[in-house]
Amino acid sequence: MTHQSHPYHMVNPSPWPMTGAIASFLLTSGTAIWFHTGTTSILKLATAATVLTMIQWWRDIVREATFQGHHTKMVQKNMRYGMALFITSEVFFFLGFFWAFYHLSLSPGPELGATWPPTGIMPLNPFEVPLLNTMVLLTSGVTITWSHHAIMEGSKKEATLALTMTALLGAYFTLLQFSEYLETPFTISDNTYGSTFFVATGFHGLHVMIGTTFLITSLIRLHAFHFTTNHHFGFEAAAWYWHFVDVVWLLLYISIYWWGS
Repeated sequence: MTHQSHPYHMVNPSPWPMTGAIASFLLTSGTAIWFHTGTTSILKLATAATVLTMIQWWRDIVREATFQGHHTKMVQKNMRYGMALFITSEVFFFLGFFWAFYHLSLSPGPELGATWPPTGIMPLNPFEVPLLNTMVLLTSGVTITWSHHAIMEGSKKEATLALTMTALLGAYFTLLQFSEYLETPFTISDNTYGSTFFVATGFHGLHVMIGTTFLITSLIRLHAFHFTTNHHFGFEAAAWYWHFVDVVWLLLYISIYWWGS
């Protein structure tokens, strides 16, 4: 950085955007082929290529941030803007699901029995597994905040403990949701209630798995001493994402599990 007269990061040419695009195309195509023919060879190849691309791309970014000094204060500021815009796009992504759910539930048509939940649908009890999942995610929001404050205070032991607890709570949430899906008395093909329920909660579950991966990556970096008290945006981005996941779940619980039942 001493040889350039500006605080910006001029990114070097990288093969990973190209390999990522190819892997994503093959992943979509391989999934479609699997659905139609049962053949999984392309899907397996695409999954391996996607995972390898992710690992190597993340490795390069970690090098740029931690060892090469490219992530200056200006670069970190711009990355914060980028993460904020990404989370905003995710808000609008889930807004479509909530819009569909409330549109259908506030004025159910005669084909649904003019009632909500529709005739023949037995909704889940919101005070059983869904309430437990809510407590799990709320607790994880507390532990990741604890970890963040510990990093800012330079307490690596506390930060590691709290971040480990957060990742474990995220994995526990996924396990609980999977067990809930196995016992759900309706399916995604059971009219609009089933489709809105499984699409909204399923995509949230996917975001929880992505967020848990984000947390585990941050935990590995924390063990490797990549974060300092004032240079830890990688962790901060994971915390922002996790808080977003928490808020979406609260809205899902109130809307679909409690009010919608």
